Amino acid sequence: MLVYNKTTRSVTKEAVRVPGPDEVAWIRLRSPQPEELEHVLHDMFRCHPLLVEDCIKMNQRPKMDRYQDRIFISFYALNEDLSVSEIATVIGENFVITIYRHEIRFFDELYAEFEQVEGKMEHAGQVLYHILDRTVDEYVDPINRYDDRIEKMEHAIYRNPHVRIAQNIFKMKRTIHMLRRNFVEERTILGAISHQSFPYTRPEADVYFVDIYDHLSRIVDSLDIYRDSLNGLLELQMNMKSDRMNEIMKTLTIASTFFMPLTFIVGIYGMNFKRMPELDWDYGYVAVWIVMIAVSVALWIFYKRKKWM
Repeated sequence: MLVYNKTTRSVTKEAVRVPGPDEVAWIRLRSPQPEELEHVLHDMFRCHPLLVEDCIKMNQRPKMDRYQDRIFISFYALNEDLSVSEIATVIGENFVITIYRHEIRFFDELYAEFEQVEGKMEHAGQVLYHILDRTVDEYVDPINRYDDRIEKMEHAIYRNPHVRIAQNIFKMKRTIHMLRRNFVEERTILGAISHQSFPYTRPEADVYFVDIYDHLSRIVDSLDIYRDSLNGLLELQMNMKSDRMNEIMKTLTIASTFFMPLTFIVGIYGMNFKRMPELDWDYGYVAVWIVMIAVSVALWIFYKRKKWM
């Protein structure tokens, strides 16, 4: 764990212990065993049994639970593949304990910042702010990649309306729905911290949590835009398929209308009656061809004037 000494204003690495009155500690527990959690949370820090149970199960939706002298916050980190990793955080008067099962890259970077930059661990609320702020900042890049993916899908649909992207779109919509649900609940937590009496922060720190709230609100708005864009892509593909089908049907219809009068003429002279005067004409065959060509040309001119072709 990291321990900040308020007297010497120094940060040191130590084994897990209960910090003194003039110290602030950040304790990281990655994939701890239930026995280890029970020992640290219950035996050392005297946490409520329900809080210990939530930390052991680690399958909570984003939430904030208040106990007599401890606060439990469940928050989520976003990975590069848009999967999420739960971060269970326990906040006390002078300590912050984070429990997580999967590697969270920026935790190591934040750990190094606390060691190197003075004044980042003056109280538990400040440690919590830096953790939540960095967590939300890490949402931005993976979420923004949706914009590029949607743009590529648009180009693919314009090139070929029959391209198979519906499955990818539905997967993206499910992911967006899951992320948005988590982010909205996290935004509620940040609103509670910044607008209610949070016991482990200072009044002047509320504006920083409001800033995280605004960042998260913009991310939620972006997800809403991406979700609408995906719905629009499905509609665009269906409309382009319908337009392509209409063009095909129009072409076939025009072709068939050219042959309908010609078939009528040929059908008349294909009848087996004994007395048909045209059958005795010397130029009857040529006359029928001239009539059929004239009909075809007339139909072509008519369709052109109507702009059907």
